[in-house]
Parts: sequence; C-alpha cells; structure tokens
Amino acid sequence: MLIEKMALGPFQCNCSILACETTNEAIVVDPGAEAERILQDLRERGWKPKYLVHTHAHLDHVGATEGLHRATHAEVCLHREDAFLYDNVAMQAALFRLPSFTVPTVTQWIEDRDVLSFGNYKLEVLHTPGHTPGSLSFYVPTEAGPQVFTGDTLFMGSIGRTDLWGGDMPTLLRSIKDKLMGMGDDAVVHPGHGPETTIGEEKRHNPFLRRSF
Repeated sequence: MLIEKMALGPFQCNCSILACETTNEAIVVDPGAEAERILQDLRERGWKPKYLVHTHAHLDHVGATEGLHRATHAEVCLHREDAFLYDNVAMQAALFRLPSFTVPTVTQWIEDRDVLSFGNYKLEVLHTPGHTPGSLSFYVPTEAGPQVFTGDTLFMGSIGRTDLWGGDMPTLLRSIKDKLMGMGDDAVVHPGHGPETTIGEEKRHNPFLRRSF
C-alpha cells in the first residue's frame, strides 16, 4: 500500500491518501482543507479515490470534502454520532472566526467493525469516541505492518482534547485502551495532527496513558 500525507489548512490537519499500487484505487482520510492541493496530488499519481473517510466532523477534518466529492464523486463516509457537528460546520467556523463553508451530504454512514475495500486492501473502521461522540480510527494491515489512523484520539505523546462539543475524557481513555492499545507494538499510528508514532512508543512514553493504564 502507498501512503501520501500532507498537513493542510490553518490547523495543519493531516490528510492521508491510501492507495493500492496495483489498481490505483484510493481512500482519502480527513480531507480537511486545500481541496485543490489534494486533487492535484491525486491527478499526478493517477489515484482514483473511492471513499472520503473522516475520523470526526470538526471543521479542520472536513473542510475540503465538498471540493473532493464534487470532483471525484467518491463516497462521503462518517459516523452518525458526529452528524450534529457535520451539520453545523458554519457555526464551528464562526466560533474560530474563519470563513464559512459547506459540506456534501454523507453518502455512507460507517460504524464500528465496518470494512471498506479499495484495490487489494481493506480498511477496518473502529469507533473510538471521546474526542467527539462519533470519532473513528481506521486500521489497515499492510505488507509493511499494521497502520492505524487515529484522528484526534491519539497523538505522539498526547491524546485528544475533550473540552469541545460532545467530548468526554473517561470515554476517550476507554477507547484508547479497548480499541488501540491491544494492537501490536509495531502498529504505526498516523494522528490527525503532528508526526507519526507507534503503539509501542505510546505505551512506553505517553504520559496520559502511563498514568491511566
């Protein structure tokens, strides 16, 4: 599997493109901003997005969804419990004094343990609430080892904030413990912001996890 990542927009949200090297089918994870930049990357590589998947519906993770969906007609995927955030992106933007924008209709509601296929690969959906009620992580086994895209649930050396709409710290910690920490230590973690890490590194060094587990 091929992975292309870019930090986009004022919040530097990590957008990841996962592509099958055989079929060129792709999944875009968290198209948060700069739709034309993402589209240009897809065009240059000849990748064809099948799904636009979102770890959650905060504005910095959905800002480019409209532009990508209009250009590619890829399925727009989100957990239903974040619909209230997705439907209120204009309010979110106003609170941060950012320009308003629109989002397309969700075409596929995804839930825990759903599987999305692209080319020769499969992406497993994990419901990891806490940062938001509908927060998701995405697990993909690859020839290079397991890859997990955690959005704003787990970061290098930190965890997601829980002081925004629908956040809950005990729920977040339970999600990390039950859904993420059981993965092998070599699982590569691709957070929604900042550098990648591994499950093993976070078990050993993340102060929030050492204190909690």
